[in-house]
Amino acid sequence: MNTTMMSIRGLLSIPVLLLACAFVPANGFADEDERATALFAGGCFWCVEEAFDAVDGVVATTSGFAGGHVENPSYERVVAGNTGHYESVLVEYDPTQVSYDELLYVFWRNVDPLDGGGQFCDRGDHYRAAIFAGSEDEHRAARASKEELEESGRFEAPIATEILDRSTFYPAEEYHQNYYQKNPLRYRFYVTSCRRYARLDQVWEMKPGRREGSK
Repeated sequence: MNTTMMSIRGLLSIPVLLLACAFVPANGFADEDERATALFAGGCFWCVEEAFDAVDGVVATTSGFAGGHVENPSYERVVAGNTGHYESVLVEYDPTQVSYDELLYVFWRNVDPLDGGGQFCDRGDHYRAAIFAGSEDEHRAARASKEELEESGRFEAPIATEILDRSTFYPAEEYHQNYYQKNPLRYRFYVTSCRRYARLDQVWEMKPGRREGSK
């Protein structure tokens, strides 16, 4: 794990007050408004929140943890390792405005799909990218999107991003939610130091500063 970058992010995420975590069942929190949820892991959840918040039809995003074997884990315990969790984001969206396939498109273009050891400067299993599919339809869509990329000839290396069964999602502490909005200067320092956007531009051949999914 990159000790320097872990220390930078650790300092940036020191809260004034730690709030207890709650959990959201694996089926999310779709309600009478006919909203749906999708669950993705793409490295730093601050950055994944920013990417999906920019998508028309996305109603809310929540940073947290999924895929592990420890109930209600704290951020400190997850980053210390051995809980099995991924830093993840629960995306709440209106399916009449944006489809799951479109969310997959945004997901892929905000991760480095060739990196199986983390994402960008953040190293370790909890920073790996993954799609947590909650139904057979989501599994089919996720597999199809991955196969399309594999067959596109874009990449010489194999795609390392996993497609996993959706599991219980635990929201992270409150100070992590909407971090990029609450702490814009610290967030931009972290993103720039981590070279996240620079790597995305390289992998996806975008123009510098252009983010897929941005309004």
